[in-house]
Amino acid sequence: MATVVTKVRRSFGTHWYAWAMVLPVVIVLAVLVGYPLGKGIYLSLTDANEANVGRTIGVNHIAATYEFVGLDNYWKVLSGQDGHFYSRLTWTVVWTAACVFLHYAIGLGMALLLNREVRFRAMYRVLLILPWAVPAFVATFSWRLMFNEKYGVLNAFLTGLGMDPVDWLGDSTLQKMAAVAVNVWLGVPFMMVAILGGLQAIPGELHEAAEMDGASPWQRFRHVTLPGLRPVSGTVILLGVIWTFNMFQVIYLLIGQGASSDSEILVTYAYRLAFQGIRDYAGSATYGILILSLLLVFATFYRRMLARQEAQR
Repeated sequence: MATVVTKVRRSFGTHWYAWAMVLPVVIVLAVLVGYPLGKGIYLSLTDANEANVGRTIGVNHIAATYEFVGLDNYWKVLSGQDGHFYSRLTWTVVWTAACVFLHYAIGLGMALLLNREVRFRAMYRVLLILPWAVPAFVATFSWRLMFNEKYGVLNAFLTGLGMDPVDWLGDSTLQKMAAVAVNVWLGVPFMMVAILGGLQAIPGELHEAAEMDGASPWQRFRHVTLPGLRPVSGTVILLGVIWTFNMFQVIYLLIGQGASSDSEILVTYAYRLAFQGIRDYAGSATYGILILSLLLVFATFYRRMLARQEAQR
């Protein structure tokens, strides 16, 4: 311990300017991230709810009466006693996998098109980035209006074709399809921009050499383009999984109070526990910590898998 303290003191004495520059960021992160995370972990180990937390009513203060229960909340969730975790986890995984796959596939296709010499290429790039520039809640509400059963653009189009209107947001299956469509529309521009940057970083000499060796366009794509995109692809897929797994606003704002239990993902259910009905703060915190743990485990194994693949090249 003394050795560690000595090293810290020596480092501070030598690099005091760097420490001074980093300190404000450390303080902000501790306040905005560290404290809420610590509070969430603590609440997940209690039985805190709306009835037993401390609160002030007028001039009267009611002290908190919740108790420490250890890992009971985690046991209830993971053992299936709450009856919600595994069904929502399954849909959350399916939702994440579908969205990230479509994000990457469509983004890759659009990036390949925009990487070629075409007329008005700059204009196309700006137009295709617009969905990413629009705030997510504005875009989600716009899609909600388009999905409206009576006044939506989609149903007006179907009615014009002589078909019956569809209650897009009233059926659990259609809710899921609508949510995936909206999230893909929001997420594709980021993938496109990131992959386009990766494409432009691949040396043109590699494509020229492969073409001179008689490689077909598909062979050049498979053996030159995809390997060249591996560093970018690994990062954007990891970010896409983390963002989509926690994509609260699309599910909640698009479907709102009409979300069926089948359409909720873990993060929206955690929100409902904390802020709707009889507020279960301990249960919500438990779900939050489990979500964080799942993403940390996934990120760890994913990065190790990428490192193993890179070492085998």
